Amino acid sequence: MNRQNAFVKISGNLLDNLQVLDWLKELAKNYFVAICIGGGEQINEAFKQADYPIVFGPLGRVTRLLEERQLARDVLERNQAQIQDMLWEKGIAAQVIIPVVEIGGVLCHINGDIMMLAVYLGYDKLFLLTTKDRVEKKKLWILQVAEVFEAIEKGELDKIEIVGF
Repeated sequence: MNRQNAFVKISGNLLDNLQVLDWLKELAKNYFVAICIGGGEQINEAFKQADYPIVFGPLGRVTRLLEERQLARDVLERNQAQIQDMLWEKGIAAQVIIPVVEIGGVLCHINGDIMMLAVYLGYDKLFLLTTKDRVEKKKLWILQVAEVFEAIEKGELDKIEIVGF
């Protein structure tokens, strides 16, 4: 098969941006497109309304309770449904996912930007769409990920144990 694939992480802040839809329509002409929709600010707002703490660690938002993880997933699923409807209305072929997986019955959120690393080896091209005022911040996330690996080596991420056999 000759068609290449593209992974697009879209900030939840761009959900209503019609220019993004036009951009995606052009991209989908040449690529199979998978979209990971974010929702950080919407999740923060939902957490505030639910009186949950908003805490960030080196890998993203920290959720300690199942209810927090479920609320964050609900926000992302609403964003997913909204963008799927918008894509359908514009005739854009793309699969939309959210950065949440269930592994062994445990709901696991993955920072959407870090999700790009998880899928990196499988995609021909990856795009991170964000607001203009966040472009430089997003460029720094690569450096932050490197710092996470350094933190693991230093033992700063205390839930991770490295065992050799």
